[in-house]
Order: sequence, then structure tokens, then C-alpha cells
Amino acid sequence: MVKQFPKDFLWGGATAANQYEGAWNEDGRGPATSDTSRAVDPSERRSMGSEFSTPMTLEKVVAALEDTEGLYPKRWGSDFYHRYKEDVALMAEMGFKTFRMSISWSRIFPKGDELEPNEAGLAFYDKVFDELNKYGIEPLVTLSHYEFPLHLVTAYGGWKNRKVIDFFVRYAETVLNRYKGKVKYWLTFNEINILGMTGYLSGGLLFEDGKLHLQEMYQAVHHQFIASSLATKLAHEIDPNNKVGMMLARMEAYPATCHPDDIMEAIHKDHANLFYSDVQVRGYYPSYMKRFFKENEIELVFEPGDEAILRQYPVDFMSFSYYMSSVTRSPKNQTEEQKATAGNLILGEANPYLEASDWGWQIDPVGLRVTLNKLYDRYQIPLMVVENGLGALDTLENDGAIHDSYRIDYLEKHVQQMYEAIEDGVDLMGYTPWGCIDLVSASTSEMSKRYGFVYVDADDQGHGSFDRYRKDSFFWYKELITSNGASILK
Repeated sequence: MVKQFPKDFLWGGATAANQYEGAWNEDGRGPATSDTSRAVDPSERRSMGSEFSTPMTLEKVVAALEDTEGLYPKRWGSDFYHRYKEDVALMAEMGFKTFRMSISWSRIFPKGDELEPNEAGLAFYDKVFDELNKYGIEPLVTLSHYEFPLHLVTAYGGWKNRKVIDFFVRYAETVLNRYKGKVKYWLTFNEINILGMTGYLSGGLLFEDGKLHLQEMYQAVHHQFIASSLATKLAHEIDPNNKVGMMLARMEAYPATCHPDDIMEAIHKDHANLFYSDVQVRGYYPSYMKRFFKENEIELVFEPGDEAILRQYPVDFMSFSYYMSSVTRSPKNQTEEQKATAGNLILGEANPYLEASDWGWQIDPVGLRVTLNKLYDRYQIPLMVVENGLGALDTLENDGAIHDSYRIDYLEKHVQQMYEAIEDGVDLMGYTPWGCIDLVSASTSEMSKRYGFVYVDADDQGHGSFDRYRKDSFFWYKELITSNGASILK
């Protein structure tokens, strides 16, 4: 019997407008938090980038917008705005069944709080969806992916202000109505669980004293929970065919030893990670968070009806990113010699059984199977891997070839573990590897860290033709999709 994935499995790729689209000040788009993300020096590539992972102040934001000498690569991205037809054709050539992308909120509502949308912005996404639909590619659309209208930061203080819920719901209702029949799959907030790391980019939060305030962070998260539930309600009312998912940055943490304290530490890590999906999938705050809030003196403000909104409008499916796993050890058992490894917004002890990428992210394909089983056991709803991949330094040869066997090896091993998870009984909808066409890094704002099947001829300074070149992985992925996985499941 030939081993294959389910016949309706959604193979594809993933991007985000703030890293891929470009045209940051064209056709009425307003400034967004991502436009102030300055590129970090290559020597700091294992860090997360200051604008990405540290509290921002109003002074820094204003300075970035007025800066004419600094490097802000997300402003031009990969120029998808002008090359979407070419890129969609490349996706179709690979055989994509779905394409995960995001809508730039400030392209639809430039300031975020207007009563009427920007027609030019709406028309752009009409053209993109029409192009995708022409090839039979199902759009998977994220409403908020690491960018936020800058006016909502300066005028309202971001998501800590409950008024922003109404602005988001208006934005969601606008695009849900506009693209009815063109888009069926929606995600509300990208990696909602790392607002503590992306408080400014995705939450519009400013902390003038340079410190992250948990009270304001979790209040902002609560407002996003309510906004997501209300958007889910609207999606189902506007088109019963709509399916809405939540999106989590999955951080699988293994206990360092079988010491009971290390086991308990791993449970705490899971609680910190899965709190967000517990709320959005189950529809209520988990009991373990009561102790966390108490010990950290956090008192969330719930408006009347909030609990009912969360319970009545949970998501239809769960999506997540998976790049690596980590190792955790109880503080009681740590020594000065414990090594740390930088990862996708997490720090943890190095796993001696795993190799690491050029950026220090440890490679753990079996961890993906572990994650899929744990999540499905916990929630029993369809799952989707919407980010996974290897960021690496690719070389464009003189003949236009890019030999990225390292990426093929990484992806192949992860896909094989997804198949094993499906055999375990996991309901897995699809797979959209990250940055299917090269784009600017979310954390360090560099182009050098490439994930794609397609090479974009641009460097970290934005120099280059921006022409597209097929990597070896392009042809590997095309064969994988054509065979529905059989090519690597022998």
C-alpha cells in the first residue's frame, strides 16, 4: 500500500504582509508598528532584535518614523505588492492547495479607527484573492500578524485600551463581508501567546520605563481574546462556510531530567504556552491561571458579558508554529554552567541530542509529532501546522541555482513526523511552511535568514533586482505535493 497524506490535505506555504508585502506608504496605507522595525547587525543574529523583543517608548517610535538613515527592511519586504501575480504563479507551479497570508490592517483602515475603509487597500486584496482562486489555491488569511496601526498606539495606547476591540471588530467585519466567497479560512491573531515578546509590534503597547508590565500585557491579551471571539461570531454569521482558527507559537519544553522538580517545571512551561489556546479553544480561563494572576498581583478587568462571549464563540480549529523544542530545568537544579539556546522567542537549555541551525534554533522533527499528539489529545479539534521551516544562509550560484539540501532534509524529516502523527490518529488539516518565498525576518529584520522555496534577489540593505529564483527545495516540494507525500514515505 502506498503511504500518502489524506486526499484533502492542504499543502501550501505561509507569509505575513509586514515581512513580505512592501509598499508601506503606497495607495493610502497608514504607518504600522512594523514600519519602525530596524534591522539588527548580523553579529546579533541570535538575538530577537530590539524593536521586536524589548519594550518600546513613544520617543523611540517617533524617532524611527523620522529616521532617514536607518535600515527598515519591512517597509519593502519582498515587494509582493507589485509582484503578486508572479509569486502566485510560482505557488501554483509547486501545486499549492492553500496559501497563508495576512492582511495589513493599516492598508484597510490607515489610522485604525476610521468609520470608512480605504478602497485602494481593499481592492489590492481582491486582486490577490482572485489570482489565488484562479489557480484553485485556498487563501488562509490572518487578520493581525505582527503589525498594528500606529495611530492606535499613540492615540489609544494599543490593545490595553478596550476601545480597540471595536476598531478590530469593524476591520474584521469589513474584510469578512468584502471577501465573502473568496476566503473561507481565517486566523485572528498570529502567535497570540507571545504578546509579552511582541507587545509593541502586535499589541501596540508602550512601556515608557523600559519594563514589561504584566498587568497591562494580560489586560491587552484579554481584549484580544474578546475581539477574536467577536470576529469568530461575525465570520459564522456572514458566511456559515467560514472556518476560524487560533494561532499559537508552540513551545514544546522537555524536562531536563526525571527529577520531579524538572517535570513540574515542564508543566509550568506548558501552562504558560497553552493558556492562550485553552481560552480560545475551550472558551474559558483555565483554573491554573488564577494562581499565576494572584502571585503576580494581576487583576484583570472583565466587562459584563465577557465570559459568555468567550464560551459562545470558540475557534473552529487550532493552528500553530513549530520550529524547535527546548529543555527546561527547575531553577532549584540549575548551575552556572547551564548552556542556553536562542530560539523562536524562547530561551532554554541546549538539548545535547539535537543539532542547531545557523541561528541557534535546535532541530527536532520528532518534537513536532509530540506536539501534534499533545495538542490533539488536549483539544480534539482539527489542527494545522501553519509555520515550520529552516532559516539559513542561501547562496545564489552563477547559473541561478540555489542548492539547499539542508532545507530539504529539515522539511522532509518534519513532514515524515506529521504523517506519523496522522497515523497516531491526529486530525491534521494541512501544512504551510514559513516564508515559502523569501521574506524579511520577523525578529531581526534581515533578508539573509531565508526560509523559502523561492529565492528573492535582495540583500539586507534592500539592494538587488528582487527577481525570483527556484531553489532545489522548490522542485522537492513540488514532487512532495504531487505525490501527496508518497515521495518521502517509502
